Amino acid sequence: MKVVSYRPDEQTKWRAGLLLDETVRDIAKALPGAPGTVQELLEQWDVWRERLASIADNTHAIEADVALQKVRLGSPLPRPASFRDFYAFEAHVKTARARRGLKMIPEWYEFPVFYFSNTAAFHGPEESIRRPKATQWLDYELEVACVIGKAGTDIPVERAHEHIAGYCILNDWSARDIQREEVKVGLGPAKGKDFATSMGPWLVTPDELADVRVPGEKGDRYDLTMVARVNGVEYSRGNLRDIHYTFAEMIARASQDCTLYPGDVIGSGTVGTGCILELGPEQYGWLAPGDVVELEVERLGVLVNTISE
Repeated sequence: MKVVSYRPDEQTKWRAGLLLDETVRDIAKALPGAPGTVQELLEQWDVWRERLASIADNTHAIEADVALQKVRLGSPLPRPASFRDFYAFEAHVKTARARRGLKMIPEWYEFPVFYFSNTAAFHGPEESIRRPKATQWLDYELEVACVIGKAGTDIPVERAHEHIAGYCILNDWSARDIQREEVKVGLGPAKGKDFATSMGPWLVTPDELADVRVPGEKGDRYDLTMVARVNGVEYSRGNLRDIHYTFAEMIARASQDCTLYPGDVIGSGTVGTGCILELGPEQYGWLAPGDVVELEVERLGVLVNTISE
């Protein structure tokens, strides 16, 4: 299934829907008693998941349907419960550090690390992203996120898949010049990251990806091509299967002595070659107002945003 947050007009609050080809099926209208938002749906995910599948399988038009072109899609979770972004692709870490003249840190191989970012600054597809006034070094980051659909504490790796509601494309926008100064303090990114995160265009449930699943002792990986384009020109290309730490390992780490809740978002970190910092700003240039950034992940869709002043 593909779950969306949508608005039929600007006056309506975000509503939960299912994407069926070029149609959005309103969940609360199609299923009496069903929650009206994606967050509420996730809070009762075990209750509604199978019933959602039943209305998704009905290909006949019903009154709850509206044409995709007539609605606006938002981030599947317009304001997530929390957002942890990990650092899980070895190629990205190595290259980004090498460009700063730094060697790989051995501690990176001991456990997955993450930082928290701003859930109040999430954006959906086709939204404009304002470049922060203090930056000239604006960058995209090509990532995938998983969304939690079941609460848990101290979740073991082998059971982490039970807590995943689905996957989305994620763009962790970065102001590199601000970030460069902040990391010198040693506390992690703050104003270099908190201005915007894009997610979407929909939440894809794990059953949709079963045929590209790559099982492993430490959790599943997925054979999904990841591509970034700026103004129609391909900049980045990678694959989700190359991730060093699986989402199962990230969930296990994040839930140590801490409860994960439905609606929590966990980002993968940037795939290898998945940002201008890695590729080289001297060759590609930082993002500027008017630039159109497309992130495409096989099976997960295309997430498009335009940079504004």
